[in-house]
Amino acid sequence: MNEEHYLELCDNPVQFENASSVNNVFFDEANKQVFAVRSGGATGVVVKGPDDKSSIAFRMDDKGEVKCIKFSFGNKILAVQRTAKSVEFINFIPDLLHLEYSQECKTKNATILGFCWTSWNEIVFITDQGIEFYQVLPEKRSLKLQKSQSINVNWYMYCPVTSVVLLSTTVLGNVLQPFFFKNGTMSKMSKFEIELPIVPKPAKLSLSERDIAMATIYGQLYVRYLKHHSRTLNSPGAEVVLYHLPREGTCKKMHVLKLNTTGKFALNVVDNLVVVHHQSSQTSMIFDIKLRDTEGTVNIHQPVLPARSIHPYKIPLTGPAAVTTPTPVPCELYSSTWSVFQPDIIISASEGYLWYLQVKLQPIVNLMKDKGKLMDFLLQRRDCKMVIVSVCFQMLNGSDKGNLSVIATVFDKLNQVYKEYLETEQSYNMAVEAGQSRGNPAQMRPISTQAVIDQSDMYTHVLSVFTEKEDVSHKFIIAVLMEYIRSLNQFQITVQHYLYELVLKTLVHHNLFYMLHQFLQYHVLSDSKPLACLLLSLESTYPPAHQLSLDMLKRLSTANDEIVEVLLSKQQVLGALRFIRGVGGHDNISARKFLDAARQTREEMLFYTIFRFFEQRNQRLRGSPHFTPGN
Repeated sequence: MNEEHYLELCDNPVQFENASSVNNVFFDEANKQVFAVRSGGATGVVVKGPDDKSSIAFRMDDKGEVKCIKFSFGNKILAVQRTAKSVEFINFIPDLLHLEYSQECKTKNATILGFCWTSWNEIVFITDQGIEFYQVLPEKRSLKLQKSQSINVNWYMYCPVTSVVLLSTTVLGNVLQPFFFKNGTMSKMSKFEIELPIVPKPAKLSLSERDIAMATIYGQLYVRYLKHHSRTLNSPGAEVVLYHLPREGTCKKMHVLKLNTTGKFALNVVDNLVVVHHQSSQTSMIFDIKLRDTEGTVNIHQPVLPARSIHPYKIPLTGPAAVTTPTPVPCELYSSTWSVFQPDIIISASEGYLWYLQVKLQPIVNLMKDKGKLMDFLLQRRDCKMVIVSVCFQMLNGSDKGNLSVIATVFDKLNQVYKEYLETEQSYNMAVEAGQSRGNPAQMRPISTQAVIDQSDMYTHVLSVFTEKEDVSHKFIIAVLMEYIRSLNQFQITVQHYLYELVLKTLVHHNLFYMLHQFLQYHVLSDSKPLACLLLSLESTYPPAHQLSLDMLKRLSTANDEIVEVLLSKQQVLGALRFIRGVGGHDNISARKFLDAARQTREEMLFYTIFRFFEQRNQRLRGSPHFTPGN
């Protein structure tokens, strides 16, 4: 069963002092920091983040219960909310005094619901009556109002990756108003409405912030709405509805994820996969919006795989308990004390742990039998290259061996991505060359979002090893090699010579000379100098290979020197001379190599003939300004 757990908690969680009556725990989604505040800060505040080598510790005056606490980017300024009317600030910038200063919200009778840092010195207050955007001036220990907007707010949500604040408005709460922040500006985006399953009468707040989450998936911002099962509509189960929220334009309902069950759910996003946790069954489901079950304006998705539990996790004991019970204690998965944060964080405040949720690809490989769908899935994942290579190798070997049509499908999917990568690289190189010629600044190299399995990867890790298998039919081996070459040609990718050489060596190894001759005769194997040289080396095993090699070199028309060398090595001196005269290159060729080859034949008449030919050539050329006496 352990092989089927495709989700796991990270091995090195962030540990902090667990929540208690004297210790309050806060989490900042922007900086991914956990704050442990003891006694309102009077007996200490400890801040831990995922990338911090050492934790930050400091003390604050206890001025009442802390409602919210966050650092600005770079831990330069600390903001603390204790009341519903104001936020306090403390500078953590070197050479500036750690004196507190505060800012009240501008709107009278408004209640501050919370705040968000949008840069190291810019902050947004969200109140029940609107939004206020401030610039913090740490040297002056004051704030400057940049912009504000009046709007009735039920609750808010912030996506730090895109700097978008989402406000719930209207009585029902289902009209969402987003705002975008960048470089000191606040922009109002198009508002949109969440479709509610039932509209209550009289109207009341019906959309909870627990049922809404924001995250970027495949580089696009989505608002995810957890639409619960409605008994009155006889719906089969809950759904997650994804609304695409572009920077400009209207927000559209794009995807519906069918959960096929009811109960309490929580949402994460891991490696562009939507993960839905189901508390009562203690299982999780994964959805990939790139894998479309149906085509249309709204795409309906089923789980990629059957629901599975997160891999069991054991918590190592510390302190005196570790001495008496050294074995780790199993962690209670899907605990009611767990808090799920975006995109991929799970926190257990009662145990003092912050984990990153991770996807395990190998169990997915074992569970997903459709190789075409598996490739579509794997190609979108991080760190998937060697997993894909492993799948390709297993597909050609052992009990998991696929038929040629499946293998062809997999090769085509890999090479389609490979071709797109090559085209992107070519466009980039052309743009760089054009930019350099015009003196334009250097362009950023595009980053591929998909794994690229190129010819070198396939040759090194899959095909070259596969061809050495003695327990596999040589017909199947040749068919696989030709299928890969067919796929490369289909996508107009230049086949590297080492793949042709692999085919040639495989044919020779199995004495398939008739097939080799046909492949060369009908140009199934493309001409190249390395392939011609390899054919030459096969002459002792297959004598016609010599002529096949010469024919290939002649077709290349850029290998005249090589042809002359081949003929001279066979002591076919007159043949070499006839060839070089035929292509018109005899005026510039060195006489010495021909005379040396003629001498080695020990035929005096041949040597005299060659000598007379070059003597006459030199006499003819003596009047030319390009003639060199050394020739």
